[in-house]
Amino acid sequence: MTYTIGMVSQKGGVGKSTLARMMAREFVAGGLTTKIADLDTQQQTCAHWAGRRAENGVTPEMQVQSFASVKTALEDAPRFDALILDGKPNASEQTMEIAKASDLIVIPTGQTIDDLHPGVVLAHSLRKKGISPEKIAFAMFKTTGSERENAAARQYLAEAGYLVLDGEVSVSTAYGSASDMGKAITETSFRTLNDRAARLAQSVIDKMAELQERQVA
Repeated sequence: MTYTIGMVSQKGGVGKSTLARMMAREFVAGGLTTKIADLDTQQQTCAHWAGRRAENGVTPEMQVQSFASVKTALEDAPRFDALILDGKPNASEQTMEIAKASDLIVIPTGQTIDDLHPGVVLAHSLRKKGISPEKIAFAMFKTTGSERENAAARQYLAEAGYLVLDGEVSVSTAYGSASDMGKAITETSFRTLNDRAARLAQSVIDKMAELQERQVA
């Protein structure tokens, strides 16, 4: 069975591709054959990142491929334990295709209303089109370190009816430096930053396991 995770967003720059790369790295480190389907054929953020990773000799190696359509990306899914669908930076028809194909849909968001509101609007639109809210989870990205702001953001999402994953990714130049080298955000030079991101990755894995258990039951 292939685990399929969809990374979607209502707006660009919230951490969607960063999240996709982190999960791919953690899946591979855990022994799962994994592929990122980069569905943004214009920017190809994940594909270029994989190229930098290979050039710098970073291990484990990541399999990333660009696809023009979700349908084509899914054809390759049976060959892998996990398939990560990294969508375009703005909500579109493709976003709904990703949501339908995914076991879990993750929406990264920042702490401000400018980030939170569009994410909730996207989640609500998916629900209206038949996507179960149990399949939708939010991930906190670009947090400021303020516990008050973090708690307020989590409360906003919870009151909207959505799960907020444990862990968070704060604003840090170290994450950008790691990405420039083709590394994931769990591979920086700082253990505290790695641990914080790893907690988020583990939360994604735990949620996927929970959903799979419900399907079996």
